[in-house]
Amino acid sequence: MIPRYEVQEMTAIWSDQSRFETYLQVELAVLKALGDEIPSGVFEEIEKKARVNPARIEEIEKLTRHDVIAFCTSITENLRPEIGKYFHYGVTSSDIIDTSLSLLMKKSSAPVLSAVKDLKTALWDKALRYKNLLAMGRSHGIYAEPFGFGQKFLGLYRELERRERDLERVYLEELTGQISGAVGNYTLLSRKIEEKALAILGLPREPLSTQVIPRDRIAKIISIHALTASLIERAALEIRHLHRSEVGEVYEGFEKGQRGSSTMPHKKNPISSENLSGMARILRSHVGMAMENCILWHERDISHSSTERLYLPDNFGLLVYSLRRLTKTLENLVVDEERIRGRALENFSTLSSLYLHCLIKHLDLTRDECYEIVQGAAFKAGSKEDFHNGVILEVEKRGLSVSALPSPNDLASLYLKEVEALYGDDQALR
Repeated sequence: MIPRYEVQEMTAIWSDQSRFETYLQVELAVLKALGDEIPSGVFEEIEKKARVNPARIEEIEKLTRHDVIAFCTSITENLRPEIGKYFHYGVTSSDIIDTSLSLLMKKSSAPVLSAVKDLKTALWDKALRYKNLLAMGRSHGIYAEPFGFGQKFLGLYRELERRERDLERVYLEELTGQISGAVGNYTLLSRKIEEKALAILGLPREPLSTQVIPRDRIAKIISIHALTASLIERAALEIRHLHRSEVGEVYEGFEKGQRGSSTMPHKKNPISSENLSGMARILRSHVGMAMENCILWHERDISHSSTERLYLPDNFGLLVYSLRRLTKTLENLVVDEERIRGRALENFSTLSSLYLHCLIKHLDLTRDECYEIVQGAAFKAGSKEDFHNGVILEVEKRGLSVSALPSPNDLASLYLKEVEALYGDDQALR
């Protein structure tokens, strides 16, 4: 990951040092699980003397052109031959690589879930703060009806709740391990040894590996990450729309010394939200790679290996980066409450559906006739009063009258009457 978007704890998890240390962790678990299958004292001596040296591994790999062999050689060259020969006993490279990969993703899941919880808090705080702020709702980008401004944040909060449940489940169920040997047939091993090793590592057993752990598991994880990225972009896009000069309902926080343009000093651009839209595109692009990696030749090939080395660290890192950046953006968001409320109160057209249904209920006219009355008044009116009087005039032209029209000055009670129900019991829990 380039430094601009780097998340330090993710960089540490996916570094060569960490990766090879995880290889060693798996190898030691296998040795311990082998028990009486190997001479007494072998595990203890290897555990005591084995050390990871990425520079040495790289040097050996230039000759072997095989990273696991290079790793094993770097360990065994520092052991007595009668001890070192049992290192990597009975396993194949994929046992070590794939089980280690699951462990690395498991470690990476902790920062992801932590960042999700922080974003949930930020969304909930905004949803609660603006629960009763009457705002103009839009449909197709056009004024529709007022609603509580907090619903913008509450909808995102509910979606993030779903993603959090998905992530917790997928990290628990899809990160499996395998210690089953070449083509997964346990030639030199056994299910019992595998179960012992995986118990040491804290991973569930892959029910059937074909030398590799099936990649549909990773594809599922990356797909849920992509859904989370789409949620992030949904929030970012809404901020970008509301930030526009002609809308001006919210603004990203602008820090002292910040510049919005190299040549236009007045500019305050929604740079964070635009950045997050770009991050979401990258995260969603990884789904295609993950899906294609599900398809391998026979029991195993390594066409998946190169893509996973590149995109998996970036995927987990960019997801945490994006979650944290959106959280900070929300925390610093400037909301113009006066403009938002004024826009909802001043616009007469929001009353059209209320008036339509009032006419349907109280007049002996067809729905189309009622619709024409309201639409005609709305298209001609320049204010709420014009609209209200225009509807009455059109009704009277038909020799009818209606006295049950809603008051155009009582919008909050009309449009916010169910807001408490929308928030539900969560308010009492927080």
